[in-house]
Amino acid sequence: MSRPGLAALLSFFIPGVGQIYNGDILRGVFWLIITPGFWLGTGGILGWVCHVIAAATAYNRAEDKERMRYGMG
Repeated sequence: MSRPGLAALLSFFIPGVGQIYNGDILRGVFWLIITPGFWLGTGGILGWVCHVIAAATAYNRAEDKERMRYGMG
């Protein structure tokens, strides 16, 4: 699995872990704090939204870092 895919998978299951995997520690901590708040604050309705958004942002950020690493963008 590619690095962006792994980052997305990690953040889907535990929001913030994919960001930490990418080296974005503060972004990861943000998701680790915000997601439980959304789960509890909305009775579980918006918790999944955080999972999806965290996975998408981890994927996009990892793709950007891959492009920068190989000079493709």
